[in-house]
Amino acid sequence: MSKEFILPDIGEGIVECEVVEWLVAVGDTVKEDQPICDVMTDKALVQIPAVHDGVITKLHYAKGDIAKVHEPLFAMNVEGDAPVEEATAEASTAKEQPAATQGSHLEDFILPDIGEGIVECEIVEWLVSEGELIKEDQAVCDVMTDKALVQIPAKYDGVVEKLYYQKGDIAQVHSPLFQVRLAHSNGTQAAPAKSVEEELAIHKPQPVSSSTSSPAVTQPIINGKAVASPAVRRRAREMDIDIRQVPGSGKNGRVYKEDLEKFLSAGARPAAPVVSEAAPQLTTNTANTVTGGARVEPIRGMKAAMAKQMVASVSTIPHFTYSDEIDLTELIALRLSLKEQYAKQGIKLTMMPFFIKALSLAIKEFPILNSQVNDECTELTYFDDHNIGMAVDSKLGLLVPNIKGCQNKSIVDVAEAVTKLTDAAREGRVSPDDLKGGTISISNIGAIGGTTATPIINKPEVAIVALGKLQHLPRFDADGNVVSRSIMQVSWSGDHRVIDGGTIARFNNLWKSYLEEPAKMMMAMR
Repeated sequence: MSKEFILPDIGEGIVECEVVEWLVAVGDTVKEDQPICDVMTDKALVQIPAVHDGVITKLHYAKGDIAKVHEPLFAMNVEGDAPVEEATAEASTAKEQPAATQGSHLEDFILPDIGEGIVECEIVEWLVSEGELIKEDQAVCDVMTDKALVQIPAKYDGVVEKLYYQKGDIAQVHSPLFQVRLAHSNGTQAAPAKSVEEELAIHKPQPVSSSTSSPAVTQPIINGKAVASPAVRRRAREMDIDIRQVPGSGKNGRVYKEDLEKFLSAGARPAAPVVSEAAPQLTTNTANTVTGGARVEPIRGMKAAMAKQMVASVSTIPHFTYSDEIDLTELIALRLSLKEQYAKQGIKLTMMPFFIKALSLAIKEFPILNSQVNDECTELTYFDDHNIGMAVDSKLGLLVPNIKGCQNKSIVDVAEAVTKLTDAAREGRVSPDDLKGGTISISNIGAIGGTTATPIINKPEVAIVALGKLQHLPRFDADGNVVSRSIMQVSWSGDHRVIDGGTIARFNNLWKSYLEEPAKMMMAMR
């Protein structure tokens, strides 16, 4: 019996997610807890497992589509359940068909609900034309709502009779979108196969005369159905490529963005525009006036979440920045002396664990740096746990996982946590718990480049520090001699509603002393 898998809650406050990759296909046999697909929320990449053994019968979304929480994600025949309902449904359908089912009839495709609260959408692109033969589940058009780009599939096999909207028009939900001519059968084919071809010949637009197009530009259609996600189709339009000409490297010929790049790099020319006989002059004028291109991409997922978070931070928190330099010469020497020893134990000892542990030690003396203020700025909450976040430049965007309870961890414990969270963040697979509950953050922008920054506070925290790149600079020693020292610039941003300049300067001086004199840091770890 086919059962729908309902997408469960995958994070606090998350109502939708993007389907990043299907790990199975229709017809595949799956086991309980086997990963079915990867979905991306505005916080992390999440893997959705099967809850039963069985066979996949339908995937409700294409790669790149936006799936809704508490709505069907895929369907499967559950192992051990008798397919009674399916047999009954088939019998019922057979009875409903009239005895005289010769020929065909016209049926309007009604635009279904495509998102909660959405009543209209814009036609971005028709993927078929009038007179074209279509198959069940074939993509018919791309529509844009105020939330996402959605692909509308056909419900039946047939011939497209009429498109009710033009590209750029606004279509209404629950209204006809296009009309299709359906051919009926009564267990046997009602009409010879050539009748469909004849119908296509009647309805298909006449091709452009050979005198108006160059044979050298023509590319063969090798991927008629052109299985691809909305994002890939949009990219193909931006690159002026007929996606039907692109060989797909995915399963069932699915076309990915990499296939588009290979298609162009192989020397294939973009698809020649179809010149309408009714308006040849308009096409010519457009070609003459266009001198450049532009590409528009929706902001969603991790980027959209970061945008909202940053706007909320800078618009509600009065930031101020404090910069200083730290001499890390002795700390670097200590790390080098311990690095090989801990590497044999499988522990990657970077500089970050020292920065985090020193920060935790300094917070003990300045607990206000580990606090949060309410929106009305009437209360200040102090936290016992030092949950120190570190910004990671992941493949999905900026993530800030945090290490819980740093005040109770040794440098080695922190090092293990840093390695684990960094690896997970770069793959986009950080658990929601690791992204929640941070109390103060470190941004290691210097790993990429730059010396100073003005970091934006990770609201509702009250402070963040940005580490600059490490530089070997000349400095005077105690005897007045010029020596080479390992110097790093650090930049603090503080919430000026609760932290003043003097407080953050004294806090930084203590943190700096732990880093410049590692022995002092070790003595403070009691």
